[in-house]
Amino acid sequence: MERLFICIFTTLCFLSASIGRRGFGPGEQEWGFVEVRPNASMFWWLYYTTADVKSYYDKPLMIWLQGGPGSSSTAYGNFEELGPLDTDLNPRNYTWVKNYNVLFIDNPVGTGFSYVNKSKFARTNAQIASDLLECIRGFYNQLPTFKSVPTYITTESYGGKMGAKFALVWYRAQKAGTIESNLKGVALGCAWISPIDTLMTWAPFLLRTGIVDRRGFDAIDTAAKETKDKVEARKWKQAFYCCANTYRIILTLTYNVDVYNILTKMNYSSSYLSQQNVSSFDKDTIYKYFQPGNDPLERLMNGPVKEALGLEVSHGNLSNKVYSYLTKDFMKPVTNIVGRLLNETNLNVFVYNGHMDVMSSISGTLVWLEKLKWKEADTWKNVMREPLVIEDIVEGYFKAQNNFRMYWVNRAGHMVPKDNPAAMEQILRDLISHPNE
Repeated sequence: MERLFICIFTTLCFLSASIGRRGFGPGEQEWGFVEVRPNASMFWWLYYTTADVKSYYDKPLMIWLQGGPGSSSTAYGNFEELGPLDTDLNPRNYTWVKNYNVLFIDNPVGTGFSYVNKSKFARTNAQIASDLLECIRGFYNQLPTFKSVPTYITTESYGGKMGAKFALVWYRAQKAGTIESNLKGVALGCAWISPIDTLMTWAPFLLRTGIVDRRGFDAIDTAAKETKDKVEARKWKQAFYCCANTYRIILTLTYNVDVYNILTKMNYSSSYLSQQNVSSFDKDTIYKYFQPGNDPLERLMNGPVKEALGLEVSHGNLSNKVYSYLTKDFMKPVTNIVGRLLNETNLNVFVYNGHMDVMSSISGTLVWLEKLKWKEADTWKNVMREPLVIEDIVEGYFKAQNNFRMYWVNRAGHMVPKDNPAAMEQILRDLISHPNE
């Protein structure tokens, strides 16, 4: 009888500790949809941490927002960068899930498994932030214990543009008491914060690294200046197409360099070389150029993943349209939002970039950072840069001023979590350990 009681007690303890579901891959998971507006639903996928803890809630919650716009967090961010499995379904030894609860959100609506009626696509960054806040409300409704868990928004590329506004909207709601939560910080990775400042560094970056010659520099720089003229005239849609043209010229002159990491081995391509290709635009081509992703990943999502999660919607069918509906917003800066985060909140605001990234170059990031109007801007500019040393290796550098930090990451391109996971791990440790003042 005593042995039977012990067995029953042990079983009950095990069952109470198992609070998630079996999804796709290792560990406990949870997922679902939130209707953020009528006919607009956002998909989220949570991985509970595999850390050795008494409770999952002892570890922070990291929210990951992919870029694009239209690239899927549940696909690209998960399988290409930081989830428990890579694209070959092998265990990833540097997955974030080892240390944190990780929440991937397919955002904006229409991205990945998220779905939307034609008239409900997001057209502005403000709408995206509002939708994300509603998604978090829905997430808390389903998993209310996470309300008290320290939470951080982590982003990449265009996800940084969306994440900055999201963080500000969320903080204000949290402070006003309209949402019960514990948002602590935001990390803007290779972020598309001030597009024109970034784009104006493309030609100098490629010249200094030997990717183009002086003639190539002149061609790219001329296209970039045309883009800048459109931005200054606030002709946002024309600026978008001029930006795309600048990118197409880079591909032409470099024979398909990887602008996300110039050290990546790429297949030679001469398919961009005609003047017609350089000057003509179609949405499918532009979408393909600007967004990371590949067909095998889509097959994975629409095959084994979709089946394991029991989903009826298809993955990625609307991502192209997500992108096209935001063309007028694409080149608009959000530097003022970052300034407000630093002036009006006590959130930790971290910025990080990989030094081999052309798309969101470190030099471009420094340009908009130097322009920021915030209470400690002058002090930060004069702070000494320190080395980011991990196991006696210099993995990068950082500058810190109270709740703001900037990281230069060595041996990394646009996808820092994938290219330099050691540096990324330290950045996350700093993010959660720095006190909010």
